[in-house]
Amino acid sequence: MCMIQHEDKILLMNRPDKLGFPGFIAPGGKVDFPESIVDGAIREVREETGLVVRDIVFKGLDEFCDPADGLRYMVFNYLATSFEGSLLDHPPEGELLWVKIKEAMELPMQDWFKRRLPLFFQEGTFEYSFIWNSQTNETIKETKKQYGVDIQELTLGL
Repeated sequence: MCMIQHEDKILLMNRPDKLGFPGFIAPGGKVDFPESIVDGAIREVREETGLVVRDIVFKGLDEFCDPADGLRYMVFNYLATSFEGSLLDHPPEGELLWVKIKEAMELPMQDWFKRRLPLFFQEGTFEYSFIWNSQTNETIKETKKQYGVDIQELTLGL
C-alpha cells in the first residue's frame, strides 16, 4: 500500500462494493514474483492511478494471521511525497479523489484502514500484527509496536 501526499492532501480511491474492501483506501495490491516489495508498491500505484511515485518511504508493516486456515497476509505500507504523471480518466479500482488529510478520517472506510491512516503521518515506523479467527471474525491476539515515535505524538492523531 502506498499513501500519496501532496501538500495537505492525500490521494484516496473510493472502491465500490463489487471489488471488495469498499470505501476509501490508498492504492496498493499484490506483489508479482520476483519483484521487490517496494517495486510492487510503485507498480500498483501506477496501474491504479497513473502516477509514478518518487521519494517513497517505508512506514510500517500490518499483518493478519488466521491459524485455522494457515493464512498470513502482510501489508507493507509506504508514503510517497512526490510523483510524476496524471491521474487516470477511468481508474480500475474506483474513483480517485484528493482529500485533505485532516478530513480523511470522516470518510467511509474499512476499520483496518482507518486504524492505519494516522500512522502514515507520524514519525518512525509501525508494526501491527493481528491473529484472528475468520469464521467468528474475532481477534485472538494483537501486537502493536511503533518505533521512533514520541509518546506525546501518538495522542495527537492527525
